[in-house]
Amino acid sequence: MTARLRQDAIVRSLRRNGTSTIADLAAEVGASRRTILRDISALRDEGFVIHSEPGRGGGLQLDPQSVQTMARLSVAEVFALLISVASMRAAGNLPFSGLADAGLAKIEKALPPDKLRDLRRFLGCLYIGQLSPLVDISNMGEMDPALLPAFETAFLHRRHLRILYRDAKGTVSDRNVEPQAMLILPPLWYLVAWDPARQDFRHFRMDRISRPEVDEGTTFQRRHVPFENHVRPVRDLSR
Repeated sequence: MTARLRQDAIVRSLRRNGTSTIADLAAEVGASRRTILRDISALRDEGFVIHSEPGRGGGLQLDPQSVQTMARLSVAEVFALLISVASMRAAGNLPFSGLADAGLAKIEKALPPDKLRDLRRFLGCLYIGQLSPLVDISNMGEMDPALLPAFETAFLHRRHLRILYRDAKGTVSDRNVEPQAMLILPPLWYLVAWDPARQDFRHFRMDRISRPEVDEGTTFQRRHVPFENHVRPVRDLSR
């Protein structure tokens, strides 16, 4: 269980039970006493008011009026919001765009500096363009929810990514690639990667990718991707 999931479980438990001990929380989430104490400290830093009553019969209590002082969103979650808005804008279908942009700006400001830095690096890999009318989208499928978290690690830390890819003919191959960019050509989304086995760039439709796995042991250098003229970085859309 990740720290985020564990802390969410602690908050739910305190809200549900009213009072709980460190030992009870540790047993519930499968963590050590020291880990629970670190989680409690992290939750307090985020704005949760958690009272500690010492002695027999005491324990931890969450103030029912407790609120968070910052958005508890991961880089991938904020990125998902941003690219959803950007893709709708690129498709010319973004109602209430002013309110959407203002809301996203507030979310960005609530992020800690390190998360904001990661988010901006992540956004630097995102490009948007127009899909050719000749492209067949009749067989478009669903994207694997595991893609975005895997992309976050692979792009931010320049890690190789192993994927299973099904081509237009239905043939599935195992690829080990260097992720360089994400390209949105509404309604299709692509992973643009350097394929060392073929010594060239490849565009992988995200709805045809499955089982993404980050290779933690290897890194690579960023490459300049030769996009067509109609493709623009997502950062340029507001200019």
